[in-house]
Amino acid sequence: MNSPILQLLVLAGIAVFLILRLRSVLGTREGFEKSPPPLPPGGARRGAPQLEVIEGRPDRDVTDHVPEDSEAARALLAMKAADPSFNVTEFLQGARGAYEMILMAFERGELDTVRPFLAPDVYEAFASVVEGRHREGLKVEANFVGVSEVAIKEATYDRESREGEISVRFTGELTSVVRDRAGDVVEGSPTEIRRQRDVWTFARTMGAPDPNWLLVATGD
Repeated sequence: MNSPILQLLVLAGIAVFLILRLRSVLGTREGFEKSPPPLPPGGARRGAPQLEVIEGRPDRDVTDHVPEDSEAARALLAMKAADPSFNVTEFLQGARGAYEMILMAFERGELDTVRPFLAPDVYEAFASVVEGRHREGLKVEANFVGVSEVAIKEATYDRESREGEISVRFTGELTSVVRDRAGDVVEGSPTEIRRQRDVWTFARTMGAPDPNWLLVATGD
């Protein structure tokens, strides 16, 4: 075998060896395999979805709950500008929970559990009713069924004090019965669902470290 052919065979053997080594290290791709999705801009991993804010467009978080050109809408937008963490939809979800918690505490005479969420004058008004029941020997047995309506009635914002107030209209459903000292029913029914309509006003200083809203007024 002459020298050129021998050199060619040696080079071919080296090439085959290198190909086998590369395949053992890198692996092979068969068929159609999706490439991994690119990272979001900035190289950060995808977490909670980011809402896109488009200048000049209505804020759906506001207009989903109040008319776009209303005083309430302007007040809510001012609250959001003063406190970017404020979200109207989340506020209403929290208000629904607060309504059930405070209403049941009032019905059952357990106001100490909700006192941090009540303005002083509201607490005193509730407490006077509860104390009156105790003096008369009355006991309320109530069970919360649900809320069929939660809607913003009005909203105001004071730019100087940074205090926002939101009045929310609730329609709650519950069973409630009042018994005297002997246990006899004097009002209500333990089985009949009663519909109750209330307008509660919540207030908070926007941007304050305390995220809680206080119940500052009640009405119907």
